[in-house]
Amino acid sequence: MSVANLQQVFLWCTVINYCLLILWWAIIMLPHKWIYNLSGKHFGCSEAQFDSYNLIGIIFYKMSIVLLFLVPYIAMKIVG
Repeated sequence: MSVANLQQVFLWCTVINYCLLILWWAIIMLPHKWIYNLSGKHFGCSEAQFDSYNLIGIIFYKMSIVLLFLVPYIAMKIVG
Protein backbone atom coordinates (compact mmCIF):
# COMPACT_ATOMS: atom_id res chain seq x y z
CA MET A 1 0.00 0.00 0.00
CA SER A 2 1.43 3.35 -1.00
CA VAL A 3 1.67 6.37 1.25
CA ALA A 4 -0.97 8.21 -0.80
CA ASN A 5 -3.42 5.33 -0.37
CA LEU A 6 -2.73 5.19 3.35
CA GLN A 7 -3.37 8.93 3.64
CA GLN A 8 -6.71 8.47 1.91
CA VAL A 9 -7.60 5.62 4.28
CA PHE A 10 -6.86 7.78 7.32
CA LEU A 11 -8.80 10.70 5.83
CA TRP A 12 -11.89 8.62 5.06
CA CYS A 13 -11.74 6.87 8.44
CA THR A 14 -11.73 10.31 10.07
CA VAL A 15 -14.66 11.55 7.99
CA ILE A 16 -16.77 8.42 8.53
CA ASN A 17 -16.09 8.35 12.27
CA TYR A 18 -16.96 12.05 12.64
CA CYS A 19 -20.24 11.37 10.80
CA LEU A 20 -20.98 8.58 13.28
CA LEU A 21 -20.09 10.94 16.14
CA ILE A 22 -22.50 13.58 14.84
CA LEU A 23 -25.19 10.92 14.42
CA TRP A 24 -24.67 9.77 18.03
CA TRP A 25 -24.96 13.37 19.24
CA ALA A 26 -28.10 13.96 17.17
CA ILE A 27 -29.76 10.76 18.43
CA ILE A 28 -29.04 11.72 22.03
CA MET A 29 -29.89 15.43 21.79
CA LEU A 30 -32.91 15.63 19.50
CA PRO A 31 -35.26 12.90 20.84
CA HIS A 32 -33.60 12.99 24.28
CA LYS A 33 -36.58 12.03 26.43
CA TRP A 34 -37.62 9.23 24.08
CA ILE A 35 -34.10 7.74 24.00
CA TYR A 36 -33.84 7.97 27.78
CA ASN A 37 -37.18 6.22 28.19
CA LEU A 38 -36.14 3.58 25.66
CA SER A 39 -32.77 2.68 27.16
CA GLY A 40 -31.90 4.66 30.29
CA LYS A 41 -34.71 3.47 32.51
CA HIS A 42 -34.05 -0.18 31.72
CA PHE A 43 -30.56 0.09 33.19
CA GLY A 44 -31.76 1.83 36.33
CA CYS A 45 -29.89 5.10 35.84
CA SER A 46 -31.20 8.59 36.34
CA GLU A 47 -31.48 11.07 33.51
CA ALA A 48 -28.37 12.90 34.73
CA GLN A 49 -26.38 9.66 34.79
CA PHE A 50 -27.65 8.79 31.32
CA ASP A 51 -26.47 12.17 30.04
CA SER A 52 -23.09 11.88 31.73
CA TYR A 53 -22.51 8.35 30.38
CA ASN A 54 -23.27 9.53 26.86
CA LEU A 55 -21.10 12.63 27.24
CA ILE A 56 -18.19 10.51 28.48
CA GLY A 57 -18.70 8.11 25.56
CA ILE A 58 -18.82 10.94 23.02
CA ILE A 59 -15.66 12.53 24.46
CA PHE A 60 -13.81 9.20 24.47
CA TYR A 61 -14.91 8.44 20.90
CA LYS A 62 -13.85 11.89 19.68
CA MET A 63 -10.45 11.60 21.35
CA SER A 64 -10.01 8.17 19.79
CA ILE A 65 -10.82 9.51 16.33
CA VAL A 66 -8.32 12.33 16.71
CA LEU A 67 -5.53 10.13 18.09
CA LEU A 68 -6.01 7.11 15.84
CA PHE A 69 -6.93 8.69 12.50
CA LEU A 70 -6.53 12.46 12.33
CA VAL A 71 -3.06 12.75 13.90
CA PRO A 72 -1.54 10.03 11.66
CA TYR A 73 -3.15 11.67 8.62
CA ILE A 74 -1.68 15.07 9.50
CA ALA A 75 1.72 13.54 10.28
CA MET A 76 1.76 11.76 6.92
CA LYS A 77 0.81 14.97 5.14
CA ILE A 78 3.64 16.84 6.87
CA VAL A 79 6.24 14.15 6.17
CA GLY A 80 5.01 13.11 2.73
